[in-house]
Amino acid sequence: MAQYQPDDYDYAADDYEMADYDEDLEDEYPDRGRGDADSESDDDYEAITRPTDTSAAEARRGKDIQGIPWDRLNFTREKYRETRLEQYKNYENLPQLHDELDKVCKKTQKGGNFYEFCYNTRSVKSTIVHFQLRNLVWATSKHDVYLLSKFSVIHWSTVSCKETEFLNVEGSIVPSEVHPGTLVHGLTRVQISTMAVKDNLLVAGGFQGELICKFLDRPDVSYCSKITYDDNAITNAVEIYHSSSGANCFMTSSNDSGVRVFDTERFAMIRHFSFPWPVNHTSISPDKKLLVVVGDNAEGLLSDCQTGKTVATLEGHSDYSFASAWHPDGRVFATGNQDSTCRLWDVRNTKTSLEVLKGHLGAIRSIRFSLDGQFMAMAEPADFVHIYDTKHNYNKSQEIDFFGEISGMSFSPDTESLFIGVADRTYGSLLGYSRLHEYFYLDSLI
Repeated sequence: MAQYQPDDYDYAADDYEMADYDEDLEDEYPDRGRGDADSESDDDYEAITRPTDTSAAEARRGKDIQGIPWDRLNFTREKYRETRLEQYKNYENLPQLHDELDKVCKKTQKGGNFYEFCYNTRSVKSTIVHFQLRNLVWATSKHDVYLLSKFSVIHWSTVSCKETEFLNVEGSIVPSEVHPGTLVHGLTRVQISTMAVKDNLLVAGGFQGELICKFLDRPDVSYCSKITYDDNAITNAVEIYHSSSGANCFMTSSNDSGVRVFDTERFAMIRHFSFPWPVNHTSISPDKKLLVVVGDNAEGLLSDCQTGKTVATLEGHSDYSFASAWHPDGRVFATGNQDSTCRLWDVRNTKTSLEVLKGHLGAIRSIRFSLDGQFMAMAEPADFVHIYDTKHNYNKSQEIDFFGEISGMSFSPDTESLFIGVADRTYGSLLGYSRLHEYFYLDSLI
């Protein structure tokens, strides 16, 4: 991944915020803040810019899902979308031949309706730190979401509509337990680059090789350490999973080209694999035998989970990859790349990809399969999340369209909800979508 050092959480995507919106308001209210004589102008300005949530009912009545007052601006939503598509610059490490790429991409039918807008809350500010890492939103149920907000990991409840600070990493973090590799004096001011929440455990990785583990039902941090002191120590991805023996484990992918496996009972490192290039993301197969490894190389790898040895090389992408995921059937897996595509692969024949799916703006930075295997969602750096119907060969898709950098996305374990973090100084928020079900006449008789 690109060498980028954040400066106290200076926002990583300033160039792509809703800057035009703020400039338009400045033009409309040039005298705001100049004393009592202009208090009415100040009130109007505050009313427009005040963070407000949007419900499904309000959206049906025509309110913008993000609360953007398009009727008060000098441009329409359609015009802003057109400008955004023209001006957004996709980050590339390797030069692209976009015309050639378009020829191999699957032509999917748009207009799928799998998840419907439920609400958008600006009460929580979703943030990112590194512009290439976007795995900072995790749902543990259809009512519980964890996301990064500056130096805090926030828990959001859709039932109470309240946020709770679950973990603060701005100050001193001292573990309450002693395990192999524990920093007994703790860590200070950790900049969280990636995280995962699953099986009652939060694992967060930092820019300097830090690792923090906290159980959801315990008040204190159980483990914190530095897994590498390499100059290039960023933790790029974390995956929590059950091993083939049933034990709880987690895996980290780092910029020092290492992949490390830890158990969650003693937090001991049980495996350490080294690869030829920085590893940006890894995903373990449902049968726990194979590992997808992608990073700062156009080629990805399929490796043995126990030895780390390469089983197959994945050729097809033309830039660096930052996302991967397995379908629950264990046969199909996906990789997301800065060449703006997601490639689907069949583990039985990896010589060529099954399908190539393309985004609008740029890199595919996050991929998720629903646990029932019916849907796959892929997120671009900003503005678009695409949901595909896997049971119909990815021929039909739903496009979720909004404005703002995407900090992460997550299906709930029961697949009933989809959450998307939007990182923007003005419109930072959490979008919630609920699954649509087809009910037939006879269902009413049951």
